[in-house]
Amino acid sequence: MDYSKAIDRLFTRQLRDWDVAGRNYAALSNVDTRVLQLGEASVTLQYNPERRRSSAAAIDKQSLDHRACFLCSEHQPAKQKTVLWGGHYKIQVNPYPIFKRHLTIADLRHVPQQLSCRVGDMLQLASALPDFVIFYNGPRCGASAPDHAHFQAGAKGEMPLPAELEHATTHMLADGDEGFIGYVDTLGRSLFTIETSTQRAAERYALRLLDLLPTDEAADEPMVNALCWWNKTDRLWHMVIFPRLKHRPSCYGEGENRLLLSPGAVDMGGLWAVPERKDYDILTPAMIQALYDELCMSRNDLTTVIRGFNQRWEHILG
Repeated sequence: MDYSKAIDRLFTRQLRDWDVAGRNYAALSNVDTRVLQLGEASVTLQYNPERRRSSAAAIDKQSLDHRACFLCSEHQPAKQKTVLWGGHYKIQVNPYPIFKRHLTIADLRHVPQQLSCRVGDMLQLASALPDFVIFYNGPRCGASAPDHAHFQAGAKGEMPLPAELEHATTHMLADGDEGFIGYVDTLGRSLFTIETSTQRAAERYALRLLDLLPTDEAADEPMVNALCWWNKTDRLWHMVIFPRLKHRPSCYGEGENRLLLSPGAVDMGGLWAVPERKDYDILTPAMIQALYDELCMSRNDLTTVIRGFNQRWEHILG
């Protein structure tokens, strides 16, 4: 199946027939944006009031237990249509977009959000949707539905990070004939970058990294956000994994001297959707850098992880 054509048809129908989606995508074309420079990196701020529901989402267990899951089919609007993928995923137009084309890709089952068992799915989605960046928000760092497994996807070219990575200094951690995993610390936040010619190598590097990252005893996985895309020109998979320390900053909240910012994978990718006008107006490069510093693991935090990649990889990639 040509999923690119299927998604084109899905967007055409949904923006025509679903008033909520049509209105919000039309509004997105007129949102205010501005760019902040953080040394070698840039951040695009997008004033987007419709993202309030995500930034303010209550994700504690009691709240989740007492709300209807908005990713379960029985609780979704009748006008929200689906393209099935991979046997147990549904691809849908996200009605509250950050991107000119924004998808939600949810499991048909109500099962918890977890990356390690779905890395292969993320890579396959990237190759099936080559015009999109696939992204993942961990259940404790950005997912507004941590109780329902899902990815999202945004149109390529709107997040600054993928282009910046092409010129960033990468500290190689492990490489082989099929590709490499490296560490980058010159773009304002720590990240691991994977580039491979095979899905097998990308999946093994990612799983090794997830195994090495620290995990809280009460959690099923380390705190991470992830991006993934397929370059159909050079036929390479690219994956970026951001190790996190916290979900929301200490200044999180509404009102004076507070910021309603709940950064996830898109923000880590350099596109910040800001729901409050006052926050959009006052944010500076120094403030964004301070948020990255508070929320993301530093090189010092990652010493043990980086050391873990000094071993030889023949037994892993063979």
